[in-house]
Formats: sequence, C-alpha cells, structure tokens
Amino acid sequence: MKRQLFADLDALSRAAADDFTALVSSTDRTFHVALSGGSTPKKLFDELVRRGRAALPWDRIELWWGDERCVPPDHPDSNYGMTKQHLIDPLELDPARIHRLEGERAPIQAAADYERALVSALGAPPVFDLVWLGMGPDGHTASLFPHSAGVRDKTSYVIANAVDSPLTKGPATRLTITLPVIDAGHHVRFLVGGADKAETLAQVARGPSELYPSSLVTAADLVWFIDRAAGAKLS
Repeated sequence: MKRQLFADLDALSRAAADDFTALVSSTDRTFHVALSGGSTPKKLFDELVRRGRAALPWDRIELWWGDERCVPPDHPDSNYGMTKQHLIDPLELDPARIHRLEGERAPIQAAADYERALVSALGAPPVFDLVWLGMGPDGHTASLFPHSAGVRDKTSYVIANAVDSPLTKGPATRLTITLPVIDAGHHVRFLVGGADKAETLAQVARGPSELYPSSLVTAADLVWFIDRAAGAKLS
C-alpha cells in the first residue's frame, strides 16, 4: 500500500489538490476524472474553490462520477448535488463538461446508459485519467459494498448494485463503476479521513479480501491519502 500520511483533513485536502493540479498540468489534452462523494471529497472541492477557477484549466477537465445514490440530483444524499454545491456552482463550470449519473431514473437503465457514455468517451474498459475514491467504515469504495454482487463483477463497467448495509440503512440500490474501471485508471487516489476508518484501514492494509472491497483495488498508480486519525492503527 503506497500511502501518504497527513496531520489532518485540511492538510490531506491541500495535498490532494496539489496532486490533481500536477496531474492535469502534466498533459495538454482533455483530462477525465471520476469524482467521489462523501465528506472527504467535499473538503477537497472547497479547497479547489478557494484556489479559484484560474488555478486549473477547467475548460479541458471532464467530470464524471464513480457512484451515485438512486435519488434526484437535488436530494441531500446526491453525490452530484454535493459536487454542484461545493465545486460546480462556485467555479461556474461548463455544464457540457459534467456527466452525472442519473440517480432519479430506473437504476438498471441509468447504469446501462452511463456505461455506454463512458465507453463512447473513454473506450472499453473506460480509462480515466484520475479516479478519486473514498473508503467507508466497512471498507466499501465507490458503491462496492462487502458481500454485494458488484464486488465480483469483472465484465460490467457500470452497474446497479444491490446492497444491504447499516450504512445504507437496509436494502438499497446504488449506481457504481466496477473494479475493472477503477483499476484501468491512469491514476487512482484514495482520500481517507476520520477515526471511524482506522480499524478498517488496518485490515485493508493486510491485503486483498472481499470483506473489504477497498483492498481489492490494484491500479498501477495507486496512492492512499490518509489523515492521522484514519491511519492511527497502521503499522
């Protein structure tokens, strides 16, 4: 596990923003990034906004999503809605460069349409320039939860994943990219913060296990950005 440890979430967010800037600046072509939901990316988005629109060439950055709840875009649980509030609207990003997962639609059809859009833009498997991931206290990443069928799906690229977890408050369906898409990314970055992740992160660091889907990510350029609280139980 290649890891970078930071004193707190603020320092992690600054480093992730620096990393993003460096990766985008390393090429002059269109840069495709898969976004993550949750509190840690929200902090990163706020940092990118603080730096201002001129800090990055947003006119050649395409925004996609790694997963989404099956809710409308204005729902409080929507990953797109959080990004709109904390990144898209403040920076006045071009709607033509924003490709959201349509959580308000029938899940299987929404997943199939997103897969087609990804393959059309990025090939088969779709290859992102950068995939941002979080990790839940149970070890899930994107919406690949422990014991869910999506963890074992090696042929699809976007699925409607049936999950049953205390984190979803019971049975639910989530739209998510799959491990083959994550692993195909040129650069993959986990952003992990908070003491509630410490025990699980220590388990993930021990090696691959379907009990902790985050441990199954094997992208060539994979780096974990971890704050002190989340990394407290790492050896």
